[in-house]
Amino acid sequence: MSDERVVPFIEHLVELRKRLVVIVISVVIGMGISWNYSSDLLSFIEKPLSGKTYLTEIKKSAYLKVKELAPAMYTRYKLDQEINAPQKKRPLNYSAPLEPFFIQCKISMLAGFVVVLPIVFYQVWLFIAPGLTRRERRMVVPFVTASSVTFCIGAMFFLVIIWPVIINFSLSYEAEGLQSWFNISAYVNFCLRLILLFGLIFELPVLTLLLARFGIVSYQFLAPKRKYALLASSIISAFHADLITMFVIMIPLYLMYEISIWVAFFFGKKKVPLEDSLPGQSE
Repeated sequence: MSDERVVPFIEHLVELRKRLVVIVISVVIGMGISWNYSSDLLSFIEKPLSGKTYLTEIKKSAYLKVKELAPAMYTRYKLDQEINAPQKKRPLNYSAPLEPFFIQCKISMLAGFVVVLPIVFYQVWLFIAPGLTRRERRMVVPFVTASSVTFCIGAMFFLVIIWPVIINFSLSYEAEGLQSWFNISAYVNFCLRLILLFGLIFELPVLTLLLARFGIVSYQFLAPKRKYALLASSIISAFHADLITMFVIMIPLYLMYEISIWVAFFFGKKKVPLEDSLPGQSE
């Protein structure tokens, strides 16, 4: 009896190894494709260090509105200095040999992972496909497409919306005698970790859709557990030291759970009424 259980387990491990090998090879190929673009990607990550982001544009528009409606307040608080403040050049620094090279490798690896996302999710699907019905296996294209797209949306949402907020908040502490000096490893590692995290956070509705279509979860199961989801979001985000990063992780994470609830409501597997499921019943 024990041998019968061990054999399927070993087969699952062999299948898992096969899928992981394909994923690793794909990521290495994607890394090679992305290598020449790693400098451009690093420049994009560095943009908030200039201090000019969409937040500064919003602040500028608000100050100009104050100038129009309350010129005395505009002059009193010297808001013109805020508007005309020159951009500072804050270059990243490194302090160890080959440190920029390893950073380039990390950026290229994550970019390569994003490039081959359809292959990665297809391999995940192939691993779980033996346990699915023929009808459920037909969802492979929607699953791979939706998973790849939502991961990219999550990553871009972080880079365009959240990352400038985090860096601007950090730069707001600059003062006379207190200037920023960012290490390239700490800066880029922090950014890449959050890109990956936000990509995974945005996968939650897709995972819920899949589980709901299979009848594993439902709206009735998820909706009453909102308070536990909020607690879990707080615990997950609390692993980041600063309060701002904690909130910018916790809020999207809980919002994805809320979206997942309604995804399960609209697209979940509909339960067949008991009287309709009984044999021999006719209208």
